[in-house]
Amino acid sequence: MHDGTGEWLDEHEERAWRAFFDAQVLFWRRMARDLQRDTGLSEPDFAILGALLEAPGGALRPYELGGVTDFEKSRLHHHLTRMAKRGLVTRESCPDVPRAAIVTLTAEGRAAITAAFPRRADHIRRRLISPLTRAQLDSLTEISDRIQAPLRSDGPSGKATTD
Repeated sequence: MHDGTGEWLDEHEERAWRAFFDAQVLFWRRMARDLQRDTGLSEPDFAILGALLEAPGGALRPYELGGVTDFEKSRLHHHLTRMAKRGLVTRESCPDVPRAAIVTLTAEGRAAITAAFPRRADHIRRRLISPLTRAQLDSLTEISDRIQAPLRSDGPSGKATTD
């Protein structure tokens, strides 16, 4: 393990990094292409509609959606505007906080995301689960959990939080 003095990755570390990085890039490109082709939804559409589907009453304030999707405020605003034009969501004034907005899943949005979930499951099975043995899948889960633990302890700014 390196002490953070700026050393280059050794050959073994570099191979692991490249394999991980390349797999992630290829995986998400294919997943995005498959989702768009099979459902007409983009990855951001899927993330937002999925978050709204799980929210009480199918509604969230934009800052809550930003927290769930990890989208920056400007990106979220522009994407919600496009989704509202497509009839997937509505954006209205929040009754509890007049200057705030609330984003709500429409019937069209609900139909789109509920139809997309089984397709997404097929994509995940084809691209991630089927190529692996059960033991490899267990290893992937363990490795992913190990990688996530310290990442989750970082706040949105990338600095460690002190809960």
